[in-house]
Amino acid sequence: MMKISFEFFFPIIAIIIMSCSLAVIFTKSTIHSIIYLVLSFLTCSVFLFMIECEFFALLFLIIYVGAIAVLFLFVIMMLDLKILPQNNPTNLKYIIFGIFVSLNFFYFVDLTFNNYYESNPYNSLVLIPNIYTNFFNEDDISEVVVIGQILYTQYVLQFLIAGVLLTLAVIGVCVLTLNLLGLSKKKL
Repeated sequence: MMKISFEFFFPIIAIIIMSCSLAVIFTKSTIHSIIYLVLSFLTCSVFLFMIECEFFALLFLIIYVGAIAVLFLFVIMMLDLKILPQNNPTNLKYIIFGIFVSLNFFYFVDLTFNNYYESNPYNSLVLIPNIYTNFFNEDDISEVVVIGQILYTQYVLQFLIAGVLLTLAVIGVCVLTLNLLGLSKKKL
């Protein structure tokens, strides 16, 4: 069986994340924009699973995809927004300012990494190098196992109460969106 490595999937996942992020910004339909946002969160979660950050990957799935994106969808469905009118053309000064801010951000991140982490001598042996040696330490037990042990032993009551509250919130949103009388909504 052929083993496909991380170096093969990383550019594909990065392209999917970048294209979904750009589609969130440039799509005119708000519902399509949120669908691209959910796809971007899902691919970020896949990326975090691939680099063995299981806890953060599950946080992305639970918090961003499960809560925030669904909340956005419910708000848009309740407001009944289809396509927002585009009256103003894109202003060039905002694009130039955004490029300037992002270049400064990447410059200071690179400066920080170069000053605070030592260089990796095995940099030339891999396809996508991690040039910093003390970036993270490996453990024998994963973060998900530790969080699960703590949640289901010490904080079981609080975990169950949070589950009941979230279930009630979902039921409340479903009741709010029901239209039992068949009345039409006013357009905004």
